[in-house]
Amino acid sequence: MKENWKLQTLDNLEKDSWNTPKNNHESYLMSTCYSLRKKPLIDFSVEDLRILIGQNIGLKYLIPIALEKLTDNILADGDFYSGDLLTSVLTSNPDFWRVSKDYYKSVLEIFHRNEALLKDDD
Repeated sequence: MKENWKLQTLDNLEKDSWNTPKNNHESYLMSTCYSLRKKPLIDFSVEDLRILIGQNIGLKYLIPIALEKLTDNILADGDFYSGDLLTSVLTSNPDFWRVSKDYYKSVLEIFHRNEALLKDDD
């Protein structure tokens, strides 16, 4: 990946533009996912990461950013609870983890470094 990839949007990086649905019956989650695909990755909040990773969208690009956040704070939280980003990462598509062994190793390292903190936090 080029160094400036975080300045781009998922639509640009994946070369797949998601047009906003024309109907007004879309859910909050659906409309949020569509709009986040058009937001530069560098501007993503923990909550933005949590939402899209939880929907298995853009994992190739979002997991590395999430791992940076989790390295800084394994209990990084979006809008729900302490550690909700970690939960989204750990429950994301198993097929992604099968082909992304380096990221899998990184998650294990982050987890092991913070094991005492996680036990204390329950």
